[in-house]
Amino acid sequence: MRPIVAQLRQDGIDLCDLDLWLIRAFGLPKYGTIDIGSANATRLDFYYGLINGKAAFDNITLIPGETTAIALDQIAAQLKLDADKLREVYEKTAPFAEGVLIPDTYQIIKGSSEEQVANLLVERSIKLHKARAIERFGIYDETEWFRIVTIASIVQKEAASVAEMPLVASVIYNRLDKNMRLQMDGTLNYGYFSHQRVTPQRIKADESDFNTYKKEGLPPYPIAMASLEAIGAALNPAKTKYLYFVRGSDGEHDFSETFREHRRYIREGAK
Repeated sequence: MRPIVAQLRQDGIDLCDLDLWLIRAFGLPKYGTIDIGSANATRLDFYYGLINGKAAFDNITLIPGETTAIALDQIAAQLKLDADKLREVYEKTAPFAEGVLIPDTYQIIKGSSEEQVANLLVERSIKLHKARAIERFGIYDETEWFRIVTIASIVQKEAASVAEMPLVASVIYNRLDKNMRLQMDGTLNYGYFSHQRVTPQRIKADESDFNTYKKEGLPPYPIAMASLEAIGAALNPAKTKYLYFVRGSDGEHDFSETFREHRRYIREGAK
């Protein structure tokens, strides 16, 4: 309580011990920036607003398919926080570098620190992950669950629409079952490469475990933030024999079971 009075005095507001007693009489102030209403409030109105005013929030929105590295930079810019510190706290708090945060709109109390923002985002997201895992499997096995989230993140990057997600998921599972490399561009859009076009040169140069043209199996962890819809598709893939897909002229993908059919769709799309 006394730090609040000291801060108000520092800001040039003339307060005395009676003011401290009045504030105590109204109750304890809320945490964070508070909207206390009119700038012309009386002294008693000010104290009442200090205790009962609504906390002021900033809304931040995490976009499905975006990478955490870019999202944290955007959050830091919006909230005027230190991006390096925000990233450092996230890395200490989250179990994986990517795929932990659930895309959604979050309310952040104005004036929150890097620690408070990172902790809030991670805690709320992990809570959703655990709930979904327990709903499906009756248990939350972090390693197994984030293998599913890794598949979901690839689905998120590759699918042209929510309707396509179960089909893309089926291709991933079918290729894994046949020990085929995934060979999907989306896996190379990790981290700060999120919006970079994947060229033959990039495929050749990238030696990371995210390059599914060179590496077998899944990337070591998710490549982006996956929506609940993408996670649902990874949990419930369509039952198909599809092994290939390519984007058609209408923006949607053409799926095929054979490489010959796949090549035909590629030729048709190039016309």
